[in-house]
Amino acid sequence: MDADITIIGLGPAGLQAAIHAARKKVKVVAVGKSGSSSLNKAEVENYLGIISAEGSDLLRIGREQAVRFGAELFEEEVVKVTKEGETFVTVTDHERVIRSRSVILAVGISRAKLGVPGEKEFLGRGVSYCASCDAGFFKGRPAVVIGEESEAAESAVLLTEYASKVYWVHRELNASPQELEKVKKAKVEMIGSKPVRVFGEQSVTGLELEDGRKLDVNGVFIALGAKGSIELALELGIMPDPSGKIQVDENCRTEMEHVYACGDVTGAPWQLARAVGQGCVAGDHAAKVLRAEK
Repeated sequence: MDADITIIGLGPAGLQAAIHAARKKVKVVAVGKSGSSSLNKAEVENYLGIISAEGSDLLRIGREQAVRFGAELFEEEVVKVTKEGETFVTVTDHERVIRSRSVILAVGISRAKLGVPGEKEFLGRGVSYCASCDAGFFKGRPAVVIGEESEAAESAVLLTEYASKVYWVHRELNASPQELEKVKKAKVEMIGSKPVRVFGEQSVTGLELEDGRKLDVNGVFIALGAKGSIELALELGIMPDPSGKIQVDENCRTEMEHVYACGDVTGAPWQLARAVGQGCVAGDHAAKVLRAEK
């Protein structure tokens, strides 16, 4: 499908960007999982004009507003975003392909942790939270992906292009049917279990599961949610700073023309008010630029 602006993320920044861009009568498509937003389980009491509100209610109302102004919303995870000439191509876990003239990154910055021994100690020495960033370091070596969502499925498929053997450890499977079919074709070994320990010496040599099994692997890829803005920015060739923050100007523009970022990924304070404000700026400016170019 074609759009003027693709917004990646259905949290407060992404929804506000969708509202402001759609009001300027450009075609807006926004994708993501509102349930993954940190606002979804929060109680809000420090936002102007609101004494107390459930974050999930604000997200629901925000989705309704965005649709009312003409935006199309899809509760799907983005697995890839690339640039082909002057067009940005966004692919979701339901194999939806969106071609647009501009992209707004509003996914967030946090990466869910396993919380098992060895995870922190071996970070950067075999443990990774980004397969698209680090898969190349494990060429010809065994690796394991841990997670339940479509990002884990997509990471496992990607790793088969590099690793000598790929395992996918999961408790439940919440990935889309399309992504699961790709995993089956890629000959990934799926294991229903819970990781309890990452171990090794100077670097990772294995992963222990709760049933006592030990997988001989050199790479442990933790993918417990959707791709964040940092990973998607890297796919586009945008380099975050050492802390993971994406640099933007006063109009929320990144170093790449027609690519914007808003919300937590642009830095602290990680507050609802800032996310909404930046979403307004990003959506408004992206739409103005595209209208001026027509």
